[in-house]
Amino acid sequence: MSVPSRMFVPGPVDVDPQVLQAQTQAMLPHRSKEFEAIFQSASEKARQLFYTESRVFLFTASGTGLHEAAVRNLAKESVLSCVNGAFAQRWYDVALANGKRVDMLETAWDQPITPQAVSEALQRKPYEIITVVHNETSTGLQNPVQEIAAAVRATSPNTLICVDAVSSLGGAKIEMDAWGIDFLLTSSQKCLALPPGLALCGVSDRAMANAESVPGRGWYFDLLRMEKHRLKDSTPATPALSLIYALDVQLDRILAEGLEARFARYSAMAERVHAWAAGRGLGLFAPEGYRSQTVTTLLSTPQLNAPAANKFLLPRGMRIAGGYGAIKEKTFRIAHMGEIAMPDIERLLSALDEYLEAQA
Repeated sequence: MSVPSRMFVPGPVDVDPQVLQAQTQAMLPHRSKEFEAIFQSASEKARQLFYTESRVFLFTASGTGLHEAAVRNLAKESVLSCVNGAFAQRWYDVALANGKRVDMLETAWDQPITPQAVSEALQRKPYEIITVVHNETSTGLQNPVQEIAAAVRATSPNTLICVDAVSSLGGAKIEMDAWGIDFLLTSSQKCLALPPGLALCGVSDRAMANAESVPGRGWYFDLLRMEKHRLKDSTPATPALSLIYALDVQLDRILAEGLEARFARYSAMAERVHAWAAGRGLGLFAPEGYRSQTVTTLLSTPQLNAPAANKFLLPRGMRIAGGYGAIKEKTFRIAHMGEIAMPDIERLLSALDEYLEAQA
């Protein structure tokens, strides 16, 4: 079966041919001046995407690797993990696996983490770091991270704020510095529309200072080691050169589109999918006011679910995603991120209408 021409899945997403082509450039020694110039270019442009004056690290890893980096570098022992989805649960599990003392602040998966709940948890007990997922890929729910960060700053000023924006950074506006986020992570294969294999994180000055006192930071994800090499436009170990070539080109494309225009494109596509679902009597998993603008999670029906729909869509060069984690069997997902544009959404929805009519 040929690869679908448009994948409406929340990663890996379609990659533009120009970006794919960038990976075919000849290899360079990763300590060479030529590669260091490309590395510096990509790193500097990434800071615009993060809305930060601080550093952005480029790791050859998945986003999950940076879950580990956060807990190993920033917490000697105490972590508060906010959990209302599969990837928030993963961050909690990563913290446990690294021997941290972790408490879970949990809500139902179809409900947001609220600033009030965070504030109350921090009043009961101090924590070195708090982890929260901005955009839950499993549920299509966007947590109010700006308000959560403000609540943390007001209630427990010394607690470092760590945010997973794997499926939203580059697709929704997240102002790292203005919101007071200390550690903001994403990965390459979602809104950035790159092949998998790169993870990026913005790290505040106070987080870097805190890391100096944390023992057992490990080696590969040691932020202090990364900073030493970043200042020389390099990395401690050999990076994925071809992916950094692609990142440099893709960031040019993203900035040429304009960040505000990109966010507006994603938001408009989300609203179109939500309106289509409402018109077909389909339920959305996330509540109104907290719905993602990069991926929509819908409730499955006997007539419309991912396995059945994909049998119809795949020969037409399209694919949607099934559910994930605890809600795998009762939901499906339509992603509107990366290179997807409104004409693509209209083509998909038209095909789904055709499919539904055939089921009637």
